[in-house]
Amino acid sequence: MEFGGYLRFLFALLFVLGLIGAATVMARRFGLGFPAAALKGGRNKRLSIVEVTQVDGRRRLVLVRRDNTEHLLLLGPNSELLIESGITPSGDLEKIEDKT
Repeated sequence: MEFGGYLRFLFALLFVLGLIGAATVMARRFGLGFPAAALKGGRNKRLSIVEVTQVDGRRRLVLVRRDNTEHLLLLGPNSELLIESGITPSGDLEKIEDKT
């Protein structure tokens, strides 16, 4: 193979990698998948994601906080399941234990 063939291959590879990067940026911008920004806490928000744990390749456990109550959800591609509701956040639990 000549040098020109290698150069064409390199440009084609860079072009494809650029397309993949652009598709990733667009997917995050439109909220496809599970964006990392959802894990960051915000100001004056009543709803937040506390923690996410991958169970297997298709399902994940999500701990969601609403006001001062946490809920444990099992999310899959075709179903959602509420595992536990009304969980007291761990920070509040430590404060309660200190008072007793």
